[in-house]
Amino acid sequence: MANTRTPLLADDRRDAETSSDTLSDPEEDILRGQSRATQVGRSWPSRLRESLLFAWALLATAGVLVLAVWASHLQQTSFDEPAGKRNLIFMVSDGMGPASLSLTRSFRQYTEGLEHDDTLTLDKHFWGSSRTRSSSSLVTDSAAGATAFSCGMKSYNGAISMLPDSTPCGTVLEAAKKAGYKTGLVVTTDITDATPACFASHVDIRSQNDDIAVQEVGNGPLGRVVDLMFGGGRCHFLPNGTEGGCRADNINVVDMAKNDYGWNYIDNRTAFDEFWEGRKEVPLPMLGLFADTDIPFELDRRNQNDVYPSLSEMAKTALRALEKATEDSDQGFFLMIEGSRIDHAGHGNDPAAQVREVLEYDRAFKAVIDFLEVSRTPGVLVATSDHETGGLSVARQVNANYPQYLWYPAVLANASSSSEYLAHRLHTHIAKTSNESADELTKYIIEELVIPGLGIHDASDEELTALTSNPEQAQYLFAHMISIRAQIGWSTHGHSAVDVNIYSSGGPGAEALRGNVENTDVGKYLREYLNVDVDAVTKELNEKMTSKRKIGMAGQEATIEAADGISTEFEDHWVAHEEMEARRLGIDA
Repeated sequence: MANTRTPLLADDRRDAETSSDTLSDPEEDILRGQSRATQVGRSWPSRLRESLLFAWALLATAGVLVLAVWASHLQQTSFDEPAGKRNLIFMVSDGMGPASLSLTRSFRQYTEGLEHDDTLTLDKHFWGSSRTRSSSSLVTDSAAGATAFSCGMKSYNGAISMLPDSTPCGTVLEAAKKAGYKTGLVVTTDITDATPACFASHVDIRSQNDDIAVQEVGNGPLGRVVDLMFGGGRCHFLPNGTEGGCRADNINVVDMAKNDYGWNYIDNRTAFDEFWEGRKEVPLPMLGLFADTDIPFELDRRNQNDVYPSLSEMAKTALRALEKATEDSDQGFFLMIEGSRIDHAGHGNDPAAQVREVLEYDRAFKAVIDFLEVSRTPGVLVATSDHETGGLSVARQVNANYPQYLWYPAVLANASSSSEYLAHRLHTHIAKTSNESADELTKYIIEELVIPGLGIHDASDEELTALTSNPEQAQYLFAHMISIRAQIGWSTHGHSAVDVNIYSSGGPGAEALRGNVENTDVGKYLREYLNVDVDAVTKELNEKMTSKRKIGMAGQEATIEAADGISTEFEDHWVAHEEMEARRLGIDA
């Protein structure tokens, strides 16, 4: 029989002389909740032992939980240091928000007759999301966004790798070059535009394109830091007054690049094809400027394929060139590739142009993934957006009735030209036919622009009157005609503050970008993966760019007092872009 002070689990209740169906008195007490142990009380050694065991169990459980949480934290935040030679490709989808992916995925499924579960290459490499605010606004611009990527630091809207205290910050590309990596920039916009500029130049405001151009070719505080540049923006490299030039001065930056910094230079599709088709190896450094300003939207470029290379073609050529240049090196390369004009389609609220831009970006992304799979040098691809543009909504309530749960990809498929291209054609036509009557102009708009360009056969009198009365607003009016029929919504012609997606091939340390992170975390990952000293570059820049900071060519600089600070009020880049295009085409803006 059990002793009344023995723990219940140790109680031998089955006495050999007791019947199996008979309970002892102590057992009856237990069933009634009247154990003598509870009535009389246990001895203090017994109670102490049980208390110690209970405390030990609590501590052990707490320890296991703490270790599990810490292990999870380390997995997501620690950096698995890569070893040896490596390549890093960073892709930026300027202005592409999550809705752009939904729009493009459904458009592709419709136009190619694919199943509902068919996805883009980007979808297969979704990694996380990024918060985008700048130091000066909840809604960032591309300059502050790219500074977060290049420097890993927040700055004000308009800043080109400059901080709010008017000091420069070193970039991952500059640090990579100093560490022995080859470097490259591939874009579809002006190569002096905000995103590429933030990796290879330092100016207070993004509109200083002329200064950016001279720094990008090597006339800057660190000398030449880029080995390959493909894109548009040729006019900023040619003197004012010359054909195709838009600089405010008489500096020939192309000649400077070739004569002073050893650049090879090409400016047309024929020359590019020598390298694209593999007939020649690309000599570095290589500067390829294929358009006066921006390379046309992919929707228009595909009809001018003999004039302009595509983003995916330039990306593949750059990858092959940089791999060849580093095959006998201890270091690999860093390449930034930007799908620049997704942003421009958002500014113009043109869904037909945007889906083609995203599809071409997806092709370029796939080209990088394919390259990494066969390359003998380990590498990582990280891709994200600097911000979303347009406040895109993949649905639109077009009247006061109950909203329809649908949108029409066929409307976008019917468009063969961008609203930008059609507006340029209209402006050019008006400039050549100033005495044309309103009826004649309306006939031209219907037969030459709306039907063949937009694929719209039911333009209303109100829409046509708006075009003839306000041709300077033609781009927005053409885009609205497409959007309203497709039932695609927009909330702004500017940027929005929505979080943007991160994509990756995966690789050492990439888990640090899982979940929702700051855009500066992306920049920090880039430097950590390459294992380069960006802080040392920042120190060197601050030593060379003194309190009286000089911007521009040696001998022709403008002096800026750093103590004066920087105004965060600056001209909207899309307005400036439109005004420059109007001047270039001889159109009254």
